[in-house]
Amino acid sequence: MAKKRIVMALGHNALGTNLPEQKEAVTETAKVIADFIQAGWQVALTHSNAPQVGMIHTAMNEFGKQHDGYTSAPMSVCSAMSQGYIGYDLQNGIRAELVKRGIYKPVATILTQMMVDPYDNSFYTPMKPVGRFMTAGEAKEEEEKGNYVEEIPGKGFRRVIASPKPVSIVEIDVIKAVMDADQIVIACGGGGIPVMEQGYNLKGASAVIEKDRAAGLLAKEIDADVLMILTSVDNVTINYGTPDERPISHMSIEEAESYINEGQFEFASMLPKIEASVDFVTHGKGRSAIITSLSKAKASLAGKAGTTIE
Repeated sequence: MAKKRIVMALGHNALGTNLPEQKEAVTETAKVIADFIQAGWQVALTHSNAPQVGMIHTAMNEFGKQHDGYTSAPMSVCSAMSQGYIGYDLQNGIRAELVKRGIYKPVATILTQMMVDPYDNSFYTPMKPVGRFMTAGEAKEEEEKGNYVEEIPGKGFRRVIASPKPVSIVEIDVIKAVMDADQIVIACGGGGIPVMEQGYNLKGASAVIEKDRAAGLLAKEIDADVLMILTSVDNVTINYGTPDERPISHMSIEEAESYINEGQFEFASMLPKIEASVDFVTHGKGRSAIITSLSKAKASLAGKAGTTIE
């Protein structure tokens, strides 16, 4: 009998913000992931990278400014770097936890590229902030390079970039091969590296992909049974921030779509999670999507916590 497959999308709180925090957070995160593996699940992981890619982007740009012969790094390169160093900590943390339990399974990070549509509307209206706050002078320099910036009152200026929807996963056959070998894979980190075809080549796009949309596509492509999006809240709620705020433990596809149409979910945080979940569940039989916190992951799988969409 084939094992059940789960894609677990790790949020910021599962990774921390800086290097020491990440090491500490991953140690605890690995215990939860190991519980699923020990219970017989085939696990594919993806993860956020917002603090990490911002740190890398800022560091590379500042270094390039201060040292002759060096240049700033494009977002695609920064995304690749973040996948590598987050994956490094994750795979080692998971491996160590599995070995403690007498489980010997390889854990591999796959540097993953995501094909995007060059005509995606987000390229015309970039909204995803990245990097540190800048002065007005620095913001002007960015605009002269052709980049977009926005002013945050009282804080300064930040660069904003596009967040296109992923169309396909370039390395999907490699990911499937690892999963079919009953091994653990870390892929599509930070939403994957957005790329576009140019002749025989793949060209990195100045963009970041929403990691929950990437997780949903990954779950579809490997025919997972469950998509689990782990975030900072235990449940999805409706009427958020009002006296009528209410947690939801279960949603049908129809209910989820109705809530989306009502504008119940915040554009930059919860909405992509709901849309990715609906898309995943709609394109297969017997699938379910779960949105919850890392601490409630196991309980949510048993229907005792979290929000399940099916």
